[in-house]
Parts: sequence; C-alpha cells; structure tokens
Amino acid sequence: MADIGLSTEREAWRRQALATSLMALIFVAGFLNQFLMGRSSFDAPPVVHIHAVVFFGWVALNTVQAWAAASGRLDLHRPLGWLAAAWVLMMLAAGVAIMLAKVGEGRAPFFFQPQVFLVENLAGLLCFALLTGAAIKLRHDTGWHRRLHLCALASLMGPAFGRILPMPLMIPWAMEIAMLPGLAFPAWLAWRERRMDGAVHPAWVIGILALPLTTVAAWLIAHSAVGDALYARVVAGQAGEAVPGLTFGAPPPGM
Repeated sequence: MADIGLSTEREAWRRQALATSLMALIFVAGFLNQFLMGRSSFDAPPVVHIHAVVFFGWVALNTVQAWAAASGRLDLHRPLGWLAAAWVLMMLAAGVAIMLAKVGEGRAPFFFQPQVFLVENLAGLLCFALLTGAAIKLRHDTGWHRRLHLCALASLMGPAFGRILPMPLMIPWAMEIAMLPGLAFPAWLAWRERRMDGAVHPAWVIGILALPLTTVAAWLIAHSAVGDALYARVVAGQAGEAVPGLTFGAPPPGM
C-alpha cells in the first residue's frame, strides 16, 4: 500500500509539474510579447531589472522544485524549498519597490486607476506570500503543500496575462480580469481530482478563492479613505502627485 500511495503522489506531482511548466511558459510569453511590441527595453531603471530577475527566478525555482518532486528527488526538492522560503522575502521587497516606483512616478498603465493598481498589486503580493507561507508551514503534509504552492504561483499570473490580453478593451475591469486566467490551472487540477477521486481537497478551495477574495477586499480599500491616504502618502512630492488616483489615464499617442 505504501508503494501505491507513493506512485499516486508522484503522478500528482507530475501533473502539477506539467501545469507549472505551462505557467512558466506563459510568464515568458507575456513579458517577451511586451519586449517585441516595443513597450519595454533593457534601458529600464534598475528597480525594474531587479524585480524581473527576482520574480522570474521564483518561477524557475518553483518549476525545478515541482519536477524534482515528480521525479522522487526529495534530496533536491527539500533544499530548494528553504531557498524558496528566503526568496519570498526578496519578492516582497522587489514587488513593493516596483509598485512604489511606478505609482510614485505617475507611470501606472493608463488602463488602470493608479490607486487601484497600487492597492490591488500590494494585496495580491500579500496573498501570494500567505499562500506560500502556508505551503511551507505544511510541508510535511504533501497534499496541502503542493496544492497551495501551485495556487500561490497562479496568484502571480495577472501581470503575465496582462501583457497578452487586450487590456485597453477591458476598462474599467482590466486589472481584475487579468488576474482570473491563472486560476484555470489549479481549477483544472481540482476538477481532474474530483473526477478521479470523487472529492476535492480543501487546499484547492482555499487557494482558488484566496485571490478573488483578496482582489475584492483590495478594490474596496482602494475606493475608501484608507486607499486615498495610502495613495497620497506614496505619491507625495513626486510626479504621481499630479495624477488623480481613481481616474484612468489617457492612452499614449497613436493608440
């Protein structure tokens, strides 16, 4: 029975590794599309490059971890897990830094309200950190551990899809819509699990609902006095101070 359980768990990790690999390709496609369309370049400020290295590093690390577990290489998976735990701290720092820089300089994309862009991104980053933290804490319970890790990765996919989808056509809900496609990956694995086992693990339910609930809460905060105060504090004394927090910007010339 132990061998059957191990085989089944490895198969579950294999499916998760495949899903993680596809998610990684979408991250690459999204940001490559941005570069090929001339919307980004290597001339970006250092904070942008640091953010890119840290976040793409996480995607790569997550993918290697998933395949290590699928291959039974726990001797590789576990040390990488501790590296991932430290990496999350870098992601929090890099994520907050890029948000403060973009909003402070008045450079939020025109299809987002800057105040909502700020609050929802910070809330999404917190959602990712909490899901990842829970996955690490529950590392001895493989069922919770691997499912929460995938949901955490899915919670980061909004920016990738935001660089692929026609965002201007989605105003005023562009940001919220971009966050949803990533949830298709844990939803697909949960659906497959339901078909095979007749039940869905509660980790899927928690992980899939975490981002939408966080987004709703962040939207409400962004449209409250708390959101006003946070935005005012971030843009004070910078170019962003001249940009209304709850107004969509003008499209760039030629659009």
